[in-house]
Amino acid sequence: MKNSIFNPDNQHRNLSSKIVAGLERISESFKVLLWEKAKVFGISPIQIQILIFIAYHKTSFCNVSNLAKEFNLTKATISDAVKVMSRKELITKDYNSKDTRSYNILLSEEGKRIVNETENFANPIKDQLGEISESDLKNLFETLSKLIHQLNQNGILTVQRTCYACNFYRKNKNTDYCNLLNKELLNSDIRLDCPEFEKSK
Repeated sequence: MKNSIFNPDNQHRNLSSKIVAGLERISESFKVLLWEKAKVFGISPIQIQILIFIAYHKTSFCNVSNLAKEFNLTKATISDAVKVMSRKELITKDYNSKDTRSYNILLSEEGKRIVNETENFANPIKDQLGEISESDLKNLFETLSKLIHQLNQNGILTVQRTCYACNFYRKNKNTDYCNLLNKELLNSDIRLDCPEFEKSK
């Protein structure tokens, strides 16, 4: 217990522990903000996250199997959420003509309305970032994007569509390069969720 990340004495002696504890606090703020929206609209935080995901991603990503991977949850948990959202007419199911057990999930008009009302849940965090200098933000983003990639490489985050894990990404000496765009990538060009992402082979 003495070496625990969450032991304040250890945090004072170890910068990595202090950073992890800080990330945990930020994670808590996301939960608080999601719950505030969930209580207003009578749906769960994960249902809000699923609806927002569906609104901005390819239809082929929007099925139970992919959503389970995306949110690191079991298929059963996602299926339960989908049943509730279907009952509340927030989504519709687009069944595969060749396999009626398989379907993609689409937003209904009511689902789109809920997305419009809830997708700003994280704005208070973004607003605070406006108080930080541009150079500090660039350094923060570079660190976070590399950490996310490392967590994905170690199997902790199962799905990431970041440049670093993409088949089109190349490291040329000290520069990042995209073979799809045929251009050098600045730190600020690195994407965390790229629509053209192809998993590296």
